[in-house]
Parts: sequence; C-alpha cells; structure tokens
Amino acid sequence: MRLKLAVAALVTLTGSALGAQQEVINNSLPIGMEGLSSTEEGGGPDSSASDISSDIFTHRDDAYGAFQRGYYLTALALALPRAQQADPAAQTLIAEIYAKGLGVAENVARASSWYSIAAKNGDRMAAFELGLLYLDGDGVPKNHKRAAELFQQAADKGYPPAQYNLALLHVEGIDASPSLTEAARLMKTAADAGMPEAQYDYGNMLMQGAGVAPNTTEGARQIGLAARQGDLEAEVDYATLLYLGQGVPRDLHEAVGWYEAAANAGSAVGQSRFAKLLAVGEGVALDLKQAAMWRALARRQGLSDPQLDKLLVSISPKDLADAEELARFWPSLPPGTQSAPLPAPLTPMPSTLDSGVN
Repeated sequence: MRLKLAVAALVTLTGSALGAQQEVINNSLPIGMEGLSSTEEGGGPDSSASDISSDIFTHRDDAYGAFQRGYYLTALALALPRAQQADPAAQTLIAEIYAKGLGVAENVARASSWYSIAAKNGDRMAAFELGLLYLDGDGVPKNHKRAAELFQQAADKGYPPAQYNLALLHVEGIDASPSLTEAARLMKTAADAGMPEAQYDYGNMLMQGAGVAPNTTEGARQIGLAARQGDLEAEVDYATLLYLGQGVPRDLHEAVGWYEAAANAGSAVGQSRFAKLLAVGEGVALDLKQAAMWRALARRQGLSDPQLDKLLVSISPKDLADAEELARFWPSLPPGTQSAPLPAPLTPMPSTLDSGVN
C-alpha cells in the first residue's frame, strides 16, 4: 500500500504547450497442516519469492527452494518442523503461504498468527507484514497504533519498506508522532536502499524543504532515480522538472521521452501532457490525431483538460474519429490497421541522474 505523501508538491506546467498492525497469542503454535491437498501444485515461482529470498533465507534452504519453484505444499511441510523449533524464517515462510493462499486456502487470520510469532522471534519482514495487516484490518482488528509499533520494530532492524511506511505515518502525525524531520530521515534511509517510492517521496521533500533543507538538485536526482525504476508518478514529475529546468538542466527532448513513457505505461497525467506537446509540436512532431488519441485515453481514466481541448479544436472530424478508434483498441491497433514501426524509446541521459548532491 502506498499512501500519498502529504507534503508532495503539485508542479504546475507552464510554457507554450503546457501552461500554467499488541495482539494476544498463546504459547501454542498455529495449526499448519490441516486441510492440505495431497496434490502438489508446482509451477512458476510466485512473485513473493523474490521479496523474501534475501531477507529471511541467507543460506541454502530446502523449504525456500521448494517455495521458489512453486512447490508450496512441499515448502510448508519442510518449514513446519523448523517453525516448531522457533525458526523465525520458517515461521515467516508459512505465514506468506497462508496469507497469499499458495497451495492452501487463503487464511489471513492464520497467517497473522505465524507473522506474530516470527516477529516476536526477531524477523523484521514478519513484523512489517503484520503491521500491514493491522493497518488494513485484514485478519486482525484494525489498529493503526499497533501497525506503527510494528513498523518501528521492523524499521529499527533496517527493513526499508517499514522505514518508508513509518515515515508516511510521521508525515500524517496521527498514529505516529508528527515529525517531518523524522519522516525525512526515514525516507532518506529507504531511498538510499533503492526503494523507488521512497526515492520519489524523499525527492519531493527535498524540493519543498519539508523536514530537510531544500535542495532542488538532489530532489530532482531522487525523483529521476525513482522514474528509472518505473515509478509512474516519478516519471511524470521528472518529465516536468526537465521541461521546466527545475533542479536539472532544461531538456525538452528528454522531457518528451519521459512523458511518452508515462503515457504508454497508462498514466492519465502523462497521457494528457504528452498530448499537449503533440498538439503544438513542442519537442515532438505535431500530430493532432495522436494528441486526440492520448486525450481520449486520459479522459477514459477521468482526466479532462480544457486547455488541451482548445489545442485540439481545429482537428478534422475524420482525424478525431480515427483517434477515438485508436484509443478504443489501444494499446493494440484497430482491426485491419497496418502497424507502423515503433519509434525508438527516448531515455534520459545518465548524467542527469548520476550527478548532483549526495
């Protein structure tokens, strides 16, 4: 879950085209094997495998190996004896299996019990995941204060996602002490660990001087790093910074590339802003039909822009109809349409991201 950072600034485009979760657990372990199917499911690795591999298993591990290959019942059978011996990694693995319903019926309440035991045994990932359950009231009663305590426990052990979420709670100042300074410290730590959400939000804090001294150069660099990792909001904002020359040298060509990338990834804001540039031919060849297609896609997501409408007032009825048809089938082409070669993607110059204040 990603909360919107309260202090993130909305950058207004200007220029000719863009204008102005403590639960009570008894000493008995949760039941782990009842109701299991005798059929091994196998198959491709679950996406959660990569999330827990480096954090809870630091040596060869048969349970994790089975988990990674998609043999979840085997992983569960191998992990249970170790879990009964107070192995927090095995306890966390079992919790993951039940939380996501991997080879077993999904049972978030049972998962929360395993997460709780693992967290008490020092597993930072378990503490964080349990915190998320309390934050959402999923399998446990909703309790934001308890979530904050668990995030703090995991953050103190150096777990970046917990540091990031705890920073957000400090920004809100409801379930954690209101402190932008502490939020910025935690956000920077998570950003330095390479977490794109933290890079983006820390970048915005630097741009605004929220809890940290203002530094537009480093702020732009952090937002750019997040954009490089595919954070859509960061892609749009980094494009805007490049367009305006704010914290980075102005680079219209690179800005267009980032707006186009965000548009193709499904960002309504990116689609609308890329459409504006196409409508006036700024940094890209003028193409009213493509502009109208991107406008239609943005509108489909609920984003309308009167200024863009004015820029497209002169489009012919035929081109407008063609644009609407393109939007209807996007990202595919309408039946019977001959595909045209795709243009080479525009990517930012490494120097714009790697330079700056550390």
